[in-house]
Amino acid sequence: MKHLFLIILLGLFAQGAQAETRVPQNQSEITLSFAPLVRETAPAVVNIYVRFVTQARARTPFMDDPFFERLFEGFGQPQPRVQNSLGSGVILGEDGIVVSNYHVVGQATDIRVVLNDGREYDARVLLGDQESDLAILKIDDAKDLPFLSLRDSETVEVGELTLAIGNPFGVGQTVSSGIVSGLARSGGSNGRGAGYFIQTDAPINPGNSGGALIDMRGQLLGINTRILSRSGGSNGIGFAIPADLVAAFVKQARDGNDRFIRPWAGATGQAVDADLAESLGRDRPGGIMLAGLHPASPLAKAGFEVGDVVLAVDGATVGSPGEMLFRMSVASDQDSATMTRLRDGEEDVLTVALIPPPDNPPREETTLSEDASLPGLTLARINPAVLAELNLPIAADGVVVLDEGPIGRRVGLRRGDVLQRIDRQDIETPAQAATILSEARRGTTVRAVRGNSRIVLRF
Repeated sequence: MKHLFLIILLGLFAQGAQAETRVPQNQSEITLSFAPLVRETAPAVVNIYVRFVTQARARTPFMDDPFFERLFEGFGQPQPRVQNSLGSGVILGEDGIVVSNYHVVGQATDIRVVLNDGREYDARVLLGDQESDLAILKIDDAKDLPFLSLRDSETVEVGELTLAIGNPFGVGQTVSSGIVSGLARSGGSNGRGAGYFIQTDAPINPGNSGGALIDMRGQLLGINTRILSRSGGSNGIGFAIPADLVAAFVKQARDGNDRFIRPWAGATGQAVDADLAESLGRDRPGGIMLAGLHPASPLAKAGFEVGDVVLAVDGATVGSPGEMLFRMSVASDQDSATMTRLRDGEEDVLTVALIPPPDNPPREETTLSEDASLPGLTLARINPAVLAELNLPIAADGVVVLDEGPIGRRVGLRRGDVLQRIDRQDIETPAQAATILSEARRGTTVRAVRGNSRIVLRF
């Protein structure tokens, strides 16, 4: 009996030692400790320190006054101010590819990447995209880099255990645990509802941005990007950008792109809710009803019309415009995607070309000279590429402001303003608008569209 007890004790000791040196293989091992998993994955999560220069203007007591603020708009000469920030990133290859958030590194002048073993490297941005809040960095002359593999986003399920690894509040690398709380969460960090996220309750705080959300096999589920919070701290509602979209960014960066080229839908639509589904004769909500199509839209060329419902992209159901854009973006290495269409109660499948927004007709960019009344003002003709870059409504047409110039901003012009009339003259081309504005006199009136609003500027 004594020998039997000794054998059992040695067996338990060996099992415990094994559990401490490898990734947990089952639920019972996970309950013992996350330490082996963290030991394997944490070295691939880095701290990122950035420095960027902003232009600050001298303040006056009147700048916050609702009556005088317009009078003092642009007051004083801009003064450069150096600011520092921090965040996190994830190494995705031995070649030094690192992914982080655009809001962490997108405007940085200096980027420093610090590994958890103490090594430090300078980094540069290869590709950044404010819309998706992703940026791909490159660190050079680094050897023996740890890295994480990417998880297929289609296999992620609600309820899976997760770990969030990052650098919250700059205190150093920190690990928090939770579960996948939800999938297909829409609502972009840019406020336009273009995002598509994995939701987790693993605590995420400022500084975690760009860090890793991993599963119990040590694979990257997503890049932590933002939280919902009234206090600024974690309330257990965090969002991560799915690994499939990260993979599309990495591929384009390695292919040499300096900006992310996402497939262009050239369409607007609304989610089919319960009321709309009932009017369509369906027993449940789902899909996107097309409300507008650009004449050059690949959906229109494939046979879609306003009023049709897109039910799925490449067989995956879609429930919001953000989800459809995500499905098209992760398929961007293909030439086409299949879309399931609902029309008059009948379903069919159409093949839609995956193309970047056409830069046609030519933009005809025109910049006013330094001796003009609005020097540096840059105008362009609207085409699909300009629509996508400036996030303009697909029905927008005419001449748009690309750069206000130093004086244009003071008089109220903004990038993305669509000029319609100047001093009673309808605007049709950038050259025409440039000629009128070059000769602008006191009392010039500009009628324009900004977003969904019409504005009138007099200067």
